[in-house]
Amino acid sequence: MKHSFLLYTALALTFFCNSAAGQFTQSQMIAEWQRAKAYSKAYLDAMPADGYRFKPTPEIRSFAEQMLHLANDNYGFASYACGKPDPIGDSSLEKTVSPTKEATTKAVMDSYDFMISSMKSMTPDQMNETVKSNNAKEISRANLFGKAFEHQTHHRGQTTIYLRLKGVTPPPEMLF
Repeated sequence: MKHSFLLYTALALTFFCNSAAGQFTQSQMIAEWQRAKAYSKAYLDAMPADGYRFKPTPEIRSFAEQMLHLANDNYGFASYACGKPDPIGDSSLEKTVSPTKEATTKAVMDSYDFMISSMKSMTPDQMNETVKSNNAKEISRANLFGKAFEHQTHHRGQTTIYLRLKGVTPPPEMLF
C-alpha cells in the first residue's frame, strides 16, 4: 500500500510539475504520445491472433473492438483539437476494420501517427487556443490532447484483463 501511494504521488508530481506552468510542453506531449504508441503496440503484439475476437463476457467489447475504439477516438480527439477533418469521418473502426491482429494493429498505429502528426502541425499559440467541448465548456486544444491521452490509457488498461484471461502476461509498464 505504501509503495502504491508513493508511486501515485510521484506520478502526480511529475505530471503537475513538468513545467513552470504545471503543463506539459508540446514536445513533451509528443514524446508521451510516442511512448503511448509503443506501449499500445506491445499490447497488440502480446495478444495472440486468436485472441482478437475474445470477449471476457458476451456483453462487452472484444480485444480488437477495445483497441479499435481507442483508435477511433484518437482520430476524433486529434481532429477536433487541431481543427482538421477527421480522416475516418463518421465511420466506426469497430464496424469497418476486420478484427484481425494485422488489420487492428495497422488501424491503431495509424491513429497514433495521426495524433502525433496533428500535434506536430500546431504552433504553441494554437495549442493554447480554446474551443467548446462537447458539454459546451471552453477547453484548450492542448487539454483536448490530454483528454485523448487519458482515454487511450483507459482502454489500453482495460485490455490487461483480456491478456491475462488468455494466459498472456501483459507488457511491462512503460512509464519512462
